[in-house]
Amino acid sequence: MTDSLTEFPSPSPAAFLERIAVQHAHQMRDAYDIGDALVSLAAAGATLSVYPPDGGAPLAACIAAVDPVLPHFTLEFAEALPAVPGHATIVAALGEGALLQFELESNWTALPGTRQVAAAFPAACLVQERRSAPRHDTPLTGYYAASMRLANAQVELPLCDYASGGIAFRAAPEAVFALQVGQKLPDVRLQLGPALTVVADLEIRMLRPFRSYLLGEQVQVGCSFDRIEMRMQEEFQAKVAQERG
Repeated sequence: MTDSLTEFPSPSPAAFLERIAVQHAHQMRDAYDIGDALVSLAAAGATLSVYPPDGGAPLAACIAAVDPVLPHFTLEFAEALPAVPGHATIVAALGEGALLQFELESNWTALPGTRQVAAAFPAACLVQERRSAPRHDTPLTGYYAASMRLANAQVELPLCDYASGGIAFRAAPEAVFALQVGQKLPDVRLQLGPALTVVADLEIRMLRPFRSYLLGEQVQVGCSFDRIEMRMQEEFQAKVAQERG
């Protein structure tokens, strides 16, 4: 935790995220997943939209620190803390177009010399996917993998899903620890079932740690196409269209 005040840009009303409609979202209740989402938001320096319970204008905030052991996190406001009791609604962008929303009691008291408040993890969050293109999970049968060169070694990693604009693969944290959002992956060979292989340059758009019941700690790496040959792009799009069916 820090006593220094975060420098916030002055957000316009249009910059605030809209609240999620419950019917268009699913619930996240696992404490590990919630903690992971909060850590990701803190690491990204994401600006959160905080809607006070009195229906007033939203406020900007960020997550200054996360302690998954207690578990609690520190919320820092761009302005003076609101003094309205009740449940505040907080909305944040997780990346890849996904939104996260949760509620907190808003009878906050700032930590001395700061605009920060300590809060327990929410019991549940709403998650809404807003990807630019629908993604298709890879089937349980068939061969779906991405082959590339990482850390001077050729590796083959299983695909999680694919869409018209890119793919996602997963790996153990130690296999992808050096990867960063925005990094380019050249000449990645994508195997999508027994009949389709394409080669493309990818750009990393998302790194999401998660825990698999069977595999333990994993990282999902979401990528967009940076360069792909026209013929291969057409074949890939035909594959996506077939799945959309």
